[in-house]
Amino acid sequence: MKQLIRQLTETPGPSGYEDQVRDLVKTLVADYADEIRTDALGNLIVRKGTARDGGKRIMLAAHMDEIGIMVSHIDEKGFARFVPIGGVRPWTCIGGRVRFLDGRVGVIGVEGDILRQNKMPAFDHLYLDAGSAPLHVGDVAAFERPFADLGDRLVAKAMDDRIGVAVLVETLRRLTDTPHELYFVFSVQEEVGLRGATTAAYSVAPDIGIAVDVTGSGDTPKGIKMAVELGQGPAIKVRDGGMLADPRVVDWMVRTAEKAHIPYQREVLPGGTTDAKAIQLSRAGVPAGTVSIPCRYVHSPSEMVDYNDVQGAVQLLVELLTHPADL
Repeated sequence: MKQLIRQLTETPGPSGYEDQVRDLVKTLVADYADEIRTDALGNLIVRKGTARDGGKRIMLAAHMDEIGIMVSHIDEKGFARFVPIGGVRPWTCIGGRVRFLDGRVGVIGVEGDILRQNKMPAFDHLYLDAGSAPLHVGDVAAFERPFADLGDRLVAKAMDDRIGVAVLVETLRRLTDTPHELYFVFSVQEEVGLRGATTAAYSVAPDIGIAVDVTGSGDTPKGIKMAVELGQGPAIKVRDGGMLADPRVVDWMVRTAEKAHIPYQREVLPGGTTDAKAIQLSRAGVPAGTVSIPCRYVHSPSEMVDYNDVQGAVQLLVELLTHPADL
């Protein structure tokens, strides 16, 4: 899977501009899908199987978009100001590179007086230097950082949520038989308000919803108090800042993991949420949960995951989808 993860993370796709990622995913899943379509908002919806023997219509969602920036003003010397797309943090930007969708590259600088005063910068203090390349208001860029293979640990920009996309692609590849009608939804605009999952869930009208996304970890120095670590297996979400996972879905995931001897963790995330929130609230309501990939340094240009957790997530999803869903 490592080459797949490299391909996905190194392809730019900020929220609302996921075209290159969608085109890549479409080629990756074409041989394993019964139907592929792109909806009006840009979600890639991949159907596999037909419900039989009491099978369910199950929607699995991983978002294609990543955080990024948009040019908002250009001064007479060509330096550009910008606004964030999604949850960008100013202190992760300084000295970083961004790549525009047409391939141009820029460097993020900070005003000199802020540096001299040793202040924490705000976005108003940052600017973009693209050299001699012309910029325009509204130009969009993603952070530029190559994929790094550290053995069990993998580092890249956009692990949130290309690692979830990779997990769904690999699950689709490995799934040989299912009693369910499955909809693999590669959603758009999650980072700016779960927009793609909201419209896709209304269209699919699933019986069960599962999001696959990153979650934080509590295993770094003076980090958040959270019982999730890298390398201890995928996390089964119980609660996050936007939803309470359906207890029936949580129990189904836990039983399946234990029966298949797949290491797992229980996740309670203090803040943030996933596409599962949008699925859960769709139409008259949907039982929904999340399989999470523990991740360090979320919403930075160097997000880190453990390869064993990634493989465990694929194994868990294949087990869940191969057998009847007993909720």
